[in-house]
Amino acid sequence: MKLKLPKSKLRRTALAVSLVFCSLVVAVAAYAGYLMYKTDSALGRIAAPNSPSPSASSPNEPESTTEPKPQEERTEALTFLLAGVDQREGSGGTLNTDVIMLVSLNLNTRTASIVSLPRDMQLKPKTLSPHKANYYYAYFYGKDKETAIANTKAFFSELFQLPIDYMAVINFDGLRQLVDAVGGLTIDVDMDMKYRDNADGTNIDLKKGLQELNGKQVLDFVRYRKSNGGTGPSSDIERNGRQQQVLTKLLDKLASFKGMAQWDDVIDIVGDNVRTDIPKSKLRDWILHFRDMKPDSIRVIPLETRWESPYIYVDENDLTEAIDSLRTQAGLPPAADLELADVVSVDPSSDSAR
Repeated sequence: MKLKLPKSKLRRTALAVSLVFCSLVVAVAAYAGYLMYKTDSALGRIAAPNSPSPSASSPNEPESTTEPKPQEERTEALTFLLAGVDQREGSGGTLNTDVIMLVSLNLNTRTASIVSLPRDMQLKPKTLSPHKANYYYAYFYGKDKETAIANTKAFFSELFQLPIDYMAVINFDGLRQLVDAVGGLTIDVDMDMKYRDNADGTNIDLKKGLQELNGKQVLDFVRYRKSNGGTGPSSDIERNGRQQQVLTKLLDKLASFKGMAQWDDVIDIVGDNVRTDIPKSKLRDWILHFRDMKPDSIRVIPLETRWESPYIYVDENDLTEAIDSLRTQAGLPPAADLELADVVSVDPSSDSAR
């Protein structure tokens, strides 16, 4: 025999269930609204002004009178200039770029190509004094921090005759935080690494082999260049391979996110450590469609280099082919009048310089 609840009790039960359900809906809606607000706030911090100043020339040197070249027609592709700066406590807060990458992403083929420019490569622009490649962002920032990204992007675009759509500047400590936020990365460490610097707190101590690395260890992995602890030095080509491995693993982790909730911590970290001239609306759209934006394959193009203090000299043929590959990836023909030896200190001992 079934027991019948009084109608008043049924109404109270239904009311209680409805209140709980409504509370859950309100809580979910409030959290979604909070995430959207948080995302909008973070994107507002990331996005930088994207209008360059009238000239990127040094105040002590003549202004450039070169007419801007018309925008070249391209397929559905994007090009980026990525720069990494070290602003960790104890690092001196320098804005010199320790990592400089040119990236070409083809959205049709879902492929990307990356060229990592040696930070110690000497550049010889026509309107500025020659310096190492890592100097110029700090220089433009010192002139006007509001237009530093736009002017640095225009500088490298003109120098290498590569139309660059956007630039992003990443604080190295943001990489550490980001890796920790996604739960670490499984990395194949290619060699034993030991280096200690008490001045900035660097303490690299990694063993060769496949292993799970936290954020600090991943940062050590990509930064390792030389040893003072009995392990071997690292070439630029080896460092480029490490950067590719970390980038691929990190993109795979982010692409596995199944909703905005998983982006919660990541949004804060990116907001605090990345500055770019990508418009806020476009950034929001890319986050929502991250899996569609992520390339299926990433090719890092190596450069043959030679160290002769205080500069790294690059093989001219290698660099020319690398720039042409980026242009091809972006749907552009090879640059017709690109003479890299005029703007970059190339290796005089290489076959291409003879």
